[in-house]
Amino acid sequence: MTRPRTRGDGPASTHTPRKRFGQHFLHDPAVVRRIVAAVDPRPGEVLVEIGPGGGALTGPILERCGRLDVVEIDRDLAAALLASPWARDGRLVVHTADALDYDFAALARDRGGRLRVVGNLPYNISTPLLFHLLDAASEIQDLHVMLQREVVDRLAAAPGDPAYGRLGVMVQFRCAVERLFSVGRGAFSPPPRVDSAVVRLVPLATPRAPVREAARFAEVVRRAFSARRKTLRNALAGLVDAAGFARAGVDPGTRPERLSVEDFARLADEATLAGH
Repeated sequence: MTRPRTRGDGPASTHTPRKRFGQHFLHDPAVVRRIVAAVDPRPGEVLVEIGPGGGALTGPILERCGRLDVVEIDRDLAAALLASPWARDGRLVVHTADALDYDFAALARDRGGRLRVVGNLPYNISTPLLFHLLDAASEIQDLHVMLQREVVDRLAAAPGDPAYGRLGVMVQFRCAVERLFSVGRGAFSPPPRVDSAVVRLVPLATPRAPVREAARFAEVVRRAFSARRKTLRNALAGLVDAAGFARAGVDPGTRPERLSVEDFARLADEATLAGH
């Protein structure tokens, strides 16, 4: 996963964490075992690890699946991985790149199968990176990612939960979300200032609710949650009219955190039909 460090037996085990990359190196073997067990990698599967760092997870994953692609932005860590026995014998393919720009769909096509993505995503770019990965959702079998615990809470939240918002709606529109387990700060070196959690995301064959225009759905959700304290009538003014709310079966006096993914889909279709 991203930026892990082993204690003396992995590539770059003495690498100094770099703040600009949000590096926190995983070193707790019990956490590593839980993550690998959750992923359950098998031979023949196409696995890609985002930010392998010092290889704390890379080695155990390779033991289970036999071959692994990794995407690492830190050139020093990438060089150490390229010099490792894993890379020299062809089991490990290192892509020195920024995951935010990396073409995961192209990798899936090159490998001839859907990707299983593993990553301890840098917390400062976790949301845009998740959306970037979901742009390639048709080429991804599943994702097992470690994130800031509050972000995982938002991903898994249901309507009415305090954590429910735009991120949860947009991800649940495309994926089944399963919160797996929490990870304490002491599992990393240096320890982050927040707790972490591991989540499983499984892209759906079709979106959770049918919509005429995915871009319109995204706009309705964005507008709704840009003013959480406003009612939908005010937040979506000029986008959905009274008749549209009625046809969608949504009370315009409701606040956005009360709506399901399906409710937002119906509102998005009303906005589309109204020509907005």
